[in-house]
Amino acid sequence: MSLKPKIKKHPCFSESAHAKFARIHLPVAPLCNIGCKYCIRAINKAEDRPGVASRIISPKEAFLKVKKAMRILPLTVVGIAGPGDPLANQETFKTLQLIDKEFPKLMKCMSTNGLLLLDYVDLLKKLRLATLTVTVNAIKPKTAAKIYDFIILNGKTYQGLEAAKILLKRQAEGIKGAIRRGIPVKINTVLIPQINRQEIPRIAKLYGAMGAKIMNIIPLIPIHRLALKRAPTCKELREARDKSERYIQQFRRCKQCRADALGIPGLERKDFSSPTEYFHF
Repeated sequence: MSLKPKIKKHPCFSESAHAKFARIHLPVAPLCNIGCKYCIRAINKAEDRPGVASRIISPKEAFLKVKKAMRILPLTVVGIAGPGDPLANQETFKTLQLIDKEFPKLMKCMSTNGLLLLDYVDLLKKLRLATLTVTVNAIKPKTAAKIYDFIILNGKTYQGLEAAKILLKRQAEGIKGAIRRGIPVKINTVLIPQINRQEIPRIAKLYGAMGAKIMNIIPLIPIHRLALKRAPTCKELREARDKSERYIQQFRRCKQCRADALGIPGLERKDFSSPTEYFHF
């Protein structure tokens, strides 16, 4: 299940590219349609985690930032990862359209919870999305109900097991649809030892068999409604990856980046004195 040659220059899909090539995350998507118990969306310059950006920018601003970044960095990937869910924001599609028109050689990437993926997969294919990351934390509704408070679908809010069943079904349908259309998919899974540790290899087996290219198991950051749950130990994280690697290739170098991340992963402050400041040129 080797990645396409171009994908080998994606620092979040290829470990060999991780310290060589740069990515830019464009924070154009503030709205979200699910309530993850481990996530707090925030606008600040201090926290270094997903769901955080220094500010929300417009598609036009996003285009200008990519234009500048290309002059300074070995940029290969333009990603939209929030701080909400990209598919819940129309600005996402406007931004992808601008980037595809002006910078057709750059890979366009997106990270989503998958709730609306099947609804938009044809549009994403038309916009020439190069890679797709979907966060899947469970395959059992009872497990998912411990991780998500609610989902919002077609203007209606669902909670508990009902929400969990809808989300898991739509995630699977959306991922299958993306794979059928030739979009390489990465599965992100948050390891929450007290909730989904035993289920993670089953997630790997299901989506590996479906055709997902790679899996990224990341440790829980204990905040929000899971603030009292513990992060996994290094041993637990390694064991989850080793067990899952039987079914799907594992990515082991994730930095759990902000929604406005910029530069070569892990080397941002070597490239710029202040990555956040760069976003305010």
